[in-house]
Amino acid sequence: MHDVVNPAAEPDIQYHLPINQWDASERPREKLMARGAAALSDAELIALIFGNGTRTKEGSLSAVQLGQALLRTYGSLATLSKKERKLLQRVIGIGPAKAVQLMAAFEIGRRVEAQGDGERVQVCSPADVAAAYGPKLRDLKREVFVIVLLNTANIITGDFTISEGGLAASIVEPRAVFQRAVVENAAAIVCLHNHPSGNPEPSREDVQITKQLVEAGKLMGIPVHDHLIIAGRGYTSLAERGLM
Repeated sequence: MHDVVNPAAEPDIQYHLPINQWDASERPREKLMARGAAALSDAELIALIFGNGTRTKEGSLSAVQLGQALLRTYGSLATLSKKERKLLQRVIGIGPAKAVQLMAAFEIGRRVEAQGDGERVQVCSPADVAAAYGPKLRDLKREVFVIVLLNTANIITGDFTISEGGLAASIVEPRAVFQRAVVENAAAIVCLHNHPSGNPEPSREDVQITKQLVEAGKLMGIPVHDHLIIAGRGYTSLAERGLM
């Protein structure tokens, strides 16, 4: 069943027309060029991502109407950004192509946020790691365990995913972690994983695996500086908790 029954129901009668028939000053593309992206509504920004509207059994829908329908269904861009493709397609007029266009746009936003100004990130606190990796991990539906590689100046030189699917279901093998760290000439590492539930509290498995990696790091001469749990827009540092 579709979540949106009548996405064409808007007070402005202009919206039922194709966008190319609107007054030029109200077309999203022309409005952006004349006044900047900040002048556009959320629905208009979505319309520019889609590029065009679509035809449904209920009639033709403009790209702006599709954006409005998505926002009425899910409430905000922030909530919309977390929806999987199948949920996006429950809105009338949103097929696979438009759903993946929207997902790609949101992913670009997450990557821009994670990359910051493009400079190499120096880790001086858990907040620095959370700022770099929180946008990448906070909306994932599956739990992933990531190793962040640092040089002698604590600058991030790379990262790799060591496991997916939850710590209870997949083992984080210390040998695999430090083998890669040695190959990449890492001076130290930081571990982090996400909690899709949004619960920031470390589990017993989290603490156990952290201690195993810390001991292995001591033997290898590659210290584990911290283990972060990313939970929504927050995080927990096991080093700050004294659990390492």
